[in-house]
Amino acid sequence: MRVSDILNSTGAVLLRGDHARTVHGVSTDTRALRPHQLFLALSGPNFDGNLFAQAACQRGAGALLLKGDSSLALPDLPGDVPIAVHAEPRRALADLASWHRSRLGSPVIGITGSCGKTTTKNILGQLLATCMRTVASPNSFNNDVGVPHTLLLADATTQALVLEIGTNAPGEIAALARIAQPTGAIITMIGASHLEGLGSIEGVAREKSALFASLPEDGFAVLNADCRHADLLRASTRARVISVSIDGQGEFNATNALFHSGGTTFRLNGREISSPLLGLHNVSNLACALAACHGMGIDVEALLPAVSGLKGGHRRMERHEIEGLVVFDDTYNANPESARAAVRFLSGLHGRGRRVLVLGDMLELGASSPELHHAVGLDIAAGSIDLLVLVGEQVRATAAGALEAGMPARSVVYLKDAQQAASELDGMLRQGDTVLLKASRRIGLDFVVDHLRNRQGTGVG
Repeated sequence: MRVSDILNSTGAVLLRGDHARTVHGVSTDTRALRPHQLFLALSGPNFDGNLFAQAACQRGAGALLLKGDSSLALPDLPGDVPIAVHAEPRRALADLASWHRSRLGSPVIGITGSCGKTTTKNILGQLLATCMRTVASPNSFNNDVGVPHTLLLADATTQALVLEIGTNAPGEIAALARIAQPTGAIITMIGASHLEGLGSIEGVAREKSALFASLPEDGFAVLNADCRHADLLRASTRARVISVSIDGQGEFNATNALFHSGGTTFRLNGREISSPLLGLHNVSNLACALAACHGMGIDVEALLPAVSGLKGGHRRMERHEIEGLVVFDDTYNANPESARAAVRFLSGLHGRGRRVLVLGDMLELGASSPELHHAVGLDIAAGSIDLLVLVGEQVRATAAGALEAGMPARSVVYLKDAQQAASELDGMLRQGDTVLLKASRRIGLDFVVDHLRNRQGTGVG
């Protein structure tokens, strides 16, 4: 894009330099900036992006967009680098991405949901990459910075663009959809997540439905027919609806799931499929991704050989064998629905020693947090969990629920934080145990997984 494109699409003001200069890509981080990219200086509570202007020039930035107005005093920078200013660089990033999106001819698939959106995005990206040039959100780039960044990774050669779209408060998905202009969408499921901002599960459903509402009439919407808010979601869109179910109620039915050492085997509309991804929730995620491929006009049958090569996301039910233990690292994040999915998965494993669940606090649940943590405890007691290790403060309600539902007190252990868990968990584990660790990211159970991996052979009795 030319500097003039940046100015026209964002309303930024050029302080110096050639408006005809061409830049190739956009970066907001000087550590990742490549030569000839635009450096767009974002600021936050603890940093000022303008302070990195010198570093951006040293790394070969093609142009700079700084925070300020025409009176901004410029630092001592190389004289040939165009410099523009904008009062709100974060908004400028969104406007620039929206303009760039309008230049793209490829289909854009947006994915949201209370659980599974990152995994479904990864699955869909991997499947599409087998037959077309595909750009997918790196990591969990799903907010008002991450979505624009992903859009700006696409170019004229891109044949499919897969976006993860998240939210913490009402109106965020609608705003991101206006930038992304999706032609297709997946809503994986609706559950208790981000209730501090969204208020209730009904509020979550309304917020997520904004993605379907943004679709054009000739687009498609992949709907989880097993979700109790399916009718609300279906009514929110004028696009074609493709339903997915693990209960046999959809257009794409994934049934008869069986978990084994190699992953999961299930039947999709009667055809047996084996996936290396673990858990019933990942059966649903895979079915959603295949339904989206169908919505794009791709022969799903031709994609099935690629399923065996799918790779799960980092710290999303990641399997490790550690000196007599099997450890499942599901520490990336947690909410009540994903915690229940973890319980179902662990309870369904057979043929080894004890099943040990290490569960930490689930955050951002607002005033409903005690009740929701308690309810997960009831579900744990109803499962086949041999040892429950709870980490944090809010999981005290989970302990109460598990004990109330009849789980033996000797099978419930409470630890105050991840540091104590790392210190004491070794001594609780036995040869042959299967251990699953899950919590909201800020609880730090990833530290416990890393501790287990680094202490191979030193603490398992």
